[in-house]
Amino acid sequence: MKPEQITAWALNELPAEDQPKIEAALQADPDVLYQADEVKSFCDFLSAELRDEDFALSEDQRGALAALAALPPPTALAESTPWWRRYAIANIATAAAVVVISGVLMIKQEKQHVTEEFVLTGDDLKVQAAPVLPDKADARKKEMSPVPQPGKPSVTGLGDASRPGLVASPPADAFIAPDVVAAAPPSPVLRNVELNLGQTMDRVIQRSSMDRQDYAPPEIPQRFGYVVEPQYDRKANTETYSQFIENTVQEVARVPLSTFSIDVDTASYSNVRRFLNQNMLPPQEAVRIEELVNYFPYDIDGPAADKDPFAVHVELSQCPWQPQHRLARIAIKGQEIGMEHRNSNLVFLVDVSGSMNEPNKLPLVQQSLRMLTERLGEEGRVSLVVYAGQSGVVLPSTNGMKKAEILAAVDNLRAGGGTHGSAGIKLAYEQAVSGFIKDGVNRVILCTDGDFNVGTTSPEELEKLIAEKARSGVFLSVLGYGSGNLQDRTMETLADKGNGNYAYIDNLAEARKVLVEQMSGTLVTIAKDVKVQVEFNPAQVRGYRLIGYENRLLAKEDFNDDTKDAGEIGAGHTVTALYEIVPASLPLDAEPQPLVDALKYQNQVAAASPLPEEKLTPAAETDEVMTVKLRYKKPDGNVSQLIEVPVKDEGKKLKAASREFKFTASVAGFGLLLRDSAYKGQLTWDSIRQLAREGKGPDKNGYRGEFLQLIEKAAAMTPSRPQ
Repeated sequence: MKPEQITAWALNELPAEDQPKIEAALQADPDVLYQADEVKSFCDFLSAELRDEDFALSEDQRGALAALAALPPPTALAESTPWWRRYAIANIATAAAVVVISGVLMIKQEKQHVTEEFVLTGDDLKVQAAPVLPDKADARKKEMSPVPQPGKPSVTGLGDASRPGLVASPPADAFIAPDVVAAAPPSPVLRNVELNLGQTMDRVIQRSSMDRQDYAPPEIPQRFGYVVEPQYDRKANTETYSQFIENTVQEVARVPLSTFSIDVDTASYSNVRRFLNQNMLPPQEAVRIEELVNYFPYDIDGPAADKDPFAVHVELSQCPWQPQHRLARIAIKGQEIGMEHRNSNLVFLVDVSGSMNEPNKLPLVQQSLRMLTERLGEEGRVSLVVYAGQSGVVLPSTNGMKKAEILAAVDNLRAGGGTHGSAGIKLAYEQAVSGFIKDGVNRVILCTDGDFNVGTTSPEELEKLIAEKARSGVFLSVLGYGSGNLQDRTMETLADKGNGNYAYIDNLAEARKVLVEQMSGTLVTIAKDVKVQVEFNPAQVRGYRLIGYENRLLAKEDFNDDTKDAGEIGAGHTVTALYEIVPASLPLDAEPQPLVDALKYQNQVAAASPLPEEKLTPAAETDEVMTVKLRYKKPDGNVSQLIEVPVKDEGKKLKAASREFKFTASVAGFGLLLRDSAYKGQLTWDSIRQLAREGKGPDKNGYRGEFLQLIEKAAAMTPSRPQ
């Protein structure tokens, strides 16, 4: 498709006869559709903020938009362009957008008659973080460029528009003098000052487990010999994450069973991506390795139609970071179920509190819900509930074919006020229960930053509330948005107790992945309370370590207890667990790097020796390494069913491992390095990069290519973190 066609579509200027053909072509190519959506979002912003007909785009500005649309999609960049050139291409795209914005703003400045100037001093002015897009009044302010005055220190900063900046605003009591001109050097040079078009702040991640990272402030406007000496008000980062301690190596002779609940959440991966794309390392507690691994779809076979709702596959090979150890990959593949002709009762529960009034929050929520609405058919019904200081039903249950009504309700959402989250949750569940469809999809989709500051606020109270509502048969999906005050812990809790899943939406592409490409997996639950228990054979295995799932561990007695809650699996989901295994045949002194010092008061060999033969059963004499057991309930059932899979080790080397095994291991290694894990062994960024390349495969949706880019970003930043 030609770039000018994308631009015309984005500006709503296509001839009527061409509109259906162009839209069909866009739907047929996800990469082009993604580009077109980005261009259209940008054009919609310009249309909303600059409605004056005199400010129509010039031919040069249209050309800049066309150049932006002509750039290759992200997947193409990842496949065909060397990494060192992608940054240049990205800068070209940024420059194209700046040409359009700058041109429009210069026109507006020329048309604006300014009769007042601010005379500012360091005592008068503080730099304020701009939390929202500028309104029209802000856009029309005439910015002033500085000329240094002798005797005053000038303020310098970044000229890089890709980094967050600061917006200078005069205080209410600033002295106004229309015609004051102070002494200054001759021939002053006036420069355009950037207009802030998004959330800008001097970010400091205030968390003991993470480096502080500051952005240098931008150059401050000066004029007529006055120099602005700012005092910076930094917006504190209030994001919260659950603390956890990494799983340790367990001795099979003492702890033969490993039990945990499965987890289909993927929020950690997209959240880590958000940090890396902002040139910051994520806090270690934000890196949950099981969610990194489970973010990706894997090419493994699902279950037979007449069998259990999922299939279990186990592969063992050499451990990349401890070559003398083994790595076991347990993969659970859910049955594929399409949404076609499936009755659904969906309730959109949207946080419209003041904290959502940022470009990467409510506007992105609205775009996400538009995409989901477009996929609905006549079998689906939708309600829309909002909450801020109060909660209310914006749209009662409406047939999915009435898209205009649904989209109008979504588009009319505005943010402001407090956050009475518990009231909104109660009202949403009431709507879902009143429209309950037997044997259908009944789900509340919560869109929030998780900042519950009014009403029910403690995690314990929220857990109780959601658990009670989940028993009605209505499940929950939690979509997290935004940065700065992301309450990851709260949203993870809600999803866990609501028989649902938690995803973090950091951009429109992620919204498309969760709500369009993986719609069935997000909305259709095929099994609930899914638990895994692995028993290791002490004759074959001396020790083991479960990688990840630290906040999903269960007592061994919980496996057979049907009253204990566990995780759910959606249609088509792949859930993966990794175990690092220490073979029983490995001599104690052969460990490449002992994890603990030798014991002082007892014999280390005796403590780690295998069980006496009289304590072993005949099954231990087989070549089975372990047995994987799963328990699950049907979505509407209360009694669990059992699956058992005995596992043997064929002694496979890493080179002979499958492509999916290598890629899974690379993602786990990525998490170990980001966490600076004590168990990272011989891992390097080069080694996980090589594994990821060998496991990349066809990469239909570009997720694995993007992962390779994140490896490059993380590798470049890791030396800045103290070891």
